[in-house]
Amino acid sequence: MFGIGLPELAVIAFFAVVLMGPDKLPGLAKQLAQGIKTAKRMSDSVRDDLRSSLGEEYSDLELRDLNPRELIRRQVEEALAERDDPADTDEDDDELEPELVPHATPDERKTA
Repeated sequence: MFGIGLPELAVIAFFAVVLMGPDKLPGLAKQLAQGIKTAKRMSDSVRDDLRSSLGEEYSDLELRDLNPRELIRRQVEEALAERDDPADTDEDDDELEPELVPHATPDERKTA
């Protein structure tokens, strides 16, 4: 969660108790939970609006699919899957692969 581990959370909780007091913390936690729920509802609403305005071909659209990292990762995975798929190999592809030639030793290079 944002690179925050258990020790950091414990320190934050300790300072929250000291600064806010134990009587105000439950109310703040409730407000935080309501804010998270509101943000989730808003993102779902945006996703649904995008789906309806873009048409049926985007009916399975997820907002995380628009993340550039996710797009690149998916394209790389598809390219690797196509490369490794033995059913798509052509005879012409064999001609494009370089032949493996053993490396010459320094003595062999001098005589050549």
